[in-house]
Amino acid sequence: VEVKIEVVIPEKERSKEEMSPNGKASPLIYKVNGTARHYHLEEHPIASNPYHNPKDVVEASVCHVKDLENGQMREVDLGCGKALLIKESGEFHAVGHKCPHYGAPLVKGVLSKGRVRCPWHGACFNIGTGDIEDFPGLDSLPRFQVKIEKEKVYIRASKQALQTQRRTKMMAKCISLSNYNLSSTNVLIIGAGAAGLVCAETLRQEGFSDRIVMCTMDRHLPYDRPKLKKCLFLQSMDSHPEQIALRPKEFFRTYDIEVLTEMQVAAVDIKNKIAVFKDGFKMEYNKLLIATGNTPKALSCKGKEVENVFNIRTPEDANRVVKLATSKNVVIVGASFLGMEVAAYLAERAHSVSLVELEEVPFKKFFGERVGRAVMKMFESNRVKFYMQTEVSELREQEGKLKEVVLKSGKVLRADVCVIGVGAVPATGFLKQSGVNIDSKGFIMVNKMMQTNIPGVFAAGDAVTFPLALRNNKKVNVPHWQMAHMHGRIAALNMLAHGMEISTVPYLWTAMFGKSIRYAGHGEGFDDVVIQGDLDELKFVAFYTKSDEVVAVASMNYDPIVSKVAEVLAAGRMIRKRDVETGDMSWLTGKGS
Repeated sequence: VEVKIEVVIPEKERSKEEMSPNGKASPLIYKVNGTARHYHLEEHPIASNPYHNPKDVVEASVCHVKDLENGQMREVDLGCGKALLIKESGEFHAVGHKCPHYGAPLVKGVLSKGRVRCPWHGACFNIGTGDIEDFPGLDSLPRFQVKIEKEKVYIRASKQALQTQRRTKMMAKCISLSNYNLSSTNVLIIGAGAAGLVCAETLRQEGFSDRIVMCTMDRHLPYDRPKLKKCLFLQSMDSHPEQIALRPKEFFRTYDIEVLTEMQVAAVDIKNKIAVFKDGFKMEYNKLLIATGNTPKALSCKGKEVENVFNIRTPEDANRVVKLATSKNVVIVGASFLGMEVAAYLAERAHSVSLVELEEVPFKKFFGERVGRAVMKMFESNRVKFYMQTEVSELREQEGKLKEVVLKSGKVLRADVCVIGVGAVPATGFLKQSGVNIDSKGFIMVNKMMQTNIPGVFAAGDAVTFPLALRNNKKVNVPHWQMAHMHGRIAALNMLAHGMEISTVPYLWTAMFGKSIRYAGHGEGFDDVVIQGDLDELKFVAFYTKSDEVVAVASMNYDPIVSKVAEVLAAGRMIRKRDVETGDMSWLTGKGS
């Protein structure tokens, strides 16, 4: 038997191209404020025969058919690039071998029921189409057609696809802008983070071709905030925001997604469907997505306005901190994810790094005391000094610039730079008189379809609480990058009346001193932690339990256990405490209790 692989357009996308003789889709109709508007899908740049240029094609023999058993994956080399060969339920599939998000090798991921999950950050891809099904990341995998001939496996693929290892799904373009004035749009998205961008892209992918406007207080087009927060962006002193942009400028022009930068919405008139901006500009909308994220908390102590005190929120903040901190004394207030990640990055660059925290152990509420102490020990071995169970009482200056940080314990710390990481609050103040339901903490309350209590108004991302299926539909706030992506997609699908409910498993990661902690589930309120492995060696997996049920998992140097657990939870299977206490991992395959 012989297996051949060639790049093809997924059936769903090819059908869109073949709907009319001229290669374009038949016109669709979408009603905007009662007026029917016609639009076409953009003609896809790849024809139905992807090999119109023979020089772009490579074919190579990679293995014998019997080399792969059901449920196995293999990374195969074609000379000019690699592909991921998969066998499941007796059928062969082939897709790109790298996760388009950060380039993780998918062969080390988890294969389950027609999809492969990234071992690093949990993104999921359909093995039959290559389409992204869970996040983070924006692009899908290139899919290669598999054919069986004789008993050798051959792969035939486009060199370009093998080199890029990513595929942007086909999208519609707006052809009705002339029907609008500047102050009117069909879809208005407030916020340009992951939730807002994925919402806009999903609308276009689903064939929506009316006007989409995104507005943001930022100076920049949507960018990869985790790279900013986790200090990956800071590795170059002369970095530019374009280097961490989620999409280039040309993408927004090509697909007619308008982005208004440095534009802050001050109020929303729900009755008349009008957003009022801080500068007085007003914009009418038909559908609204609120994805404003959160605002960092500030210190309330004396001297809080002193120069060289930062909340890292923008690329400019990040570069400024690195420049000022190099060979200087740094004080970080708050052992939050941001505080700890910044401390880890600056430890090798600053003269000293001190971290002030009200709790007795970092991450105690999130990872538990034992994991928190292990992480704290790692930091201390890397020259980070902790001042726990205390707060800042004063920031002292000399000639207008920060000189010292005074703690309530009486300790005085030398400081040239101070980074604040004491948490954040939802950026929803502008909605207080709008009629949109907001809880006592300022979070927007939505249902499983990301709908607010107001028809046509949706909300997504860090500023919302939503029913989490994993925890019996408990209303939760999950301020993670992956979850913001999914919120945006669900909101877009329901703007188009798809009736789609959110059911994803939360997944996050943090990187410190070259080591990563991965986490899946929702451990809020856990009452015990079961540890497997060695905390002292920083090679462990921690299972967070509530009563007899595992509700979350974290690991370090234990890949791909977190992705495996995420797949079990996504399948709706319960993991019991006794299953993980015994060390028997049969439950991962569904053979245990």
